Amino acid sequence: MSKKVSLVLSSGGARGIAHIGVIEELERRGYTIASVSGTSMGALVGGIYAAGGLKLYKEWMLTLDKMDVFSLVDFTISGRGLVKGEKVLKEMKKIIPDKNIEDLNIPYSAISTDIINGKEIVFDKGSLYDAIRASVSIPTVFTPFEHQGLKLVDGGVVNPVPINRVARSQNDILVVVDVNATIPFKRIKKSYEITEEKKFAKDKRFSKYVNLLSHKFNSLVPKSEKDKLGYFNIMNRTTSLMVHQISQMAIETGKPDILVNIPHESFGVFDFYKTEEIIQIGVEKTAMALDAYEK
Repeated sequence: MSKKVSLVLSSGGARGIAHIGVIEELERRGYTIASVSGTSMGALVGGIYAAGGLKLYKEWMLTLDKMDVFSLVDFTISGRGLVKGEKVLKEMKKIIPDKNIEDLNIPYSAISTDIINGKEIVFDKGSLYDAIRASVSIPTVFTPFEHQGLKLVDGGVVNPVPINRVARSQNDILVVVDVNATIPFKRIKKSYEITEEKKFAKDKRFSKYVNLLSHKFNSLVPKSEKDKLGYFNIMNRTTSLMVHQISQMAIETGKPDILVNIPHESFGVFDFYKTEEIIQIGVEKTAMALDAYEK
């Protein structure tokens, strides 16, 4: 049986950290990843893997708590988005230097969206970090990435599961990871412990900054007392529904050999400080999918 994998990694914010666990379980079971394509967080994890830096990236992510994550957010008063997104990439470059996509270990592509012309943009050459920055630019959250005269936003707008963009080879296994699956979720038990005193101190500091940010949001976006959902909740739910529908159509058309589903309800889009838990669910869901495939 061939164990050569063409891997497709979906968008999904912090849930995309599960892609790390997926890759680790595939390799642990003897599969060789021959190519990778990703959108948004899938583009980030896939690109870092193709550059040979996934272990270093994972180790760095595991050190981040809520305040560390918040400190990496470079807020802006621009009307095009709330976050510039340059600070976190600058920190990542200190750990994993930029490379040209042509020089990566395996074929790689990242998906972005030309927001002005409504077109899909595929990065398969040039700067890896340019590709990542373009692909992760969640509309209304990150400012668009300006590249060669284009204004680029998250690839999830047009192609959240880029099955049609992964490089295929003879006798390969098409593995697709969807971290936006509408399936039941049972929360896993943490494999580590934080003292209650330390946890309370971190949560208190984090809540202070979140409350300040929330106040700014509410002052910018008036909300009726009867509007229980709120502007940002409506935007989030609308985007999630759109991404899910596009993802399902792509999966039905692409017919993957192995589909790894990560529940949409498992973690929030910004839960980057829960790296260990998110990676673990990626490992568990991949093991289940591989068990079914190998039988």
